[in-house]
Amino acid sequence: MRFISETSSGGVREQLFTLAGVPGALWTPEGAVATRPLVLLGHGGGQHKKAPDVLARARRFVTECGFAVVAVDVPAHGDRPKVEEYDRLAAENQARVEAGEELAPLIADFQALVARQTVPEWRAVLDAVQQLEHVGAGPVGYWGVSLGCGLGVPFVAAEPRVRAAVLGLGGVLASAEAAARITVPVEFLVQWDDERVPRDQSLALFDALASAEKTLHANPGKHGEIPAFELESTLRFFARHLG
Repeated sequence: MRFISETSSGGVREQLFTLAGVPGALWTPEGAVATRPLVLLGHGGGQHKKAPDVLARARRFVTECGFAVVAVDVPAHGDRPKVEEYDRLAAENQARVEAGEELAPLIADFQALVARQTVPEWRAVLDAVQQLEHVGAGPVGYWGVSLGCGLGVPFVAAEPRVRAAVLGLGGVLASAEAAARITVPVEFLVQWDDERVPRDQSLALFDALASAEKTLHANPGKHGEIPAFELESTLRFFARHLG
């Protein structure tokens, strides 16, 4: 892990880093010196590690819960180079949608492909971050919706350090097998009028989770219209399970 820059503001220390070509950001309380819970944030499609909602969520976890938070750019996003294969697939999928095919199965196939790369990358990031003295090997949580859910479900299923997860805005098509291996507490978000992920597929993904403790939060609105109050619920959820 190579640190590129470090800044502090409002009680939050931000360190930008790269790890084996993966750019990331780590946020911790200013002056932190001991082990603490760590939350990995998975950004949405077209976003990056410091997208406004990612940054706002990270700062709240740090200032209100005392957590460490890490986020990385997924392939072909943020500071990572374009991936020719992904660009080709995106163009092909757009043409198929214009020809009348359903969007959800195409998104599912694409996310399953990307997850084969991101799952080992994210596990390596956890390894490196938890070796830092101001983070340590404490409990881990995961938050990710939309693309962050499509990549997050296989990650949570594969990573035993994750003790709790917030997922949502994702469908069952590419994730059913992995969801059946998730047993940690899950808070799952559904937008009732989601134009990108059919409601029945979101509900099927929630049903596929093997967690004994899982809660469904369904709100009216389209894909990107998660109510602000859901962040408050997320803070309480992780404080209860990681704090």
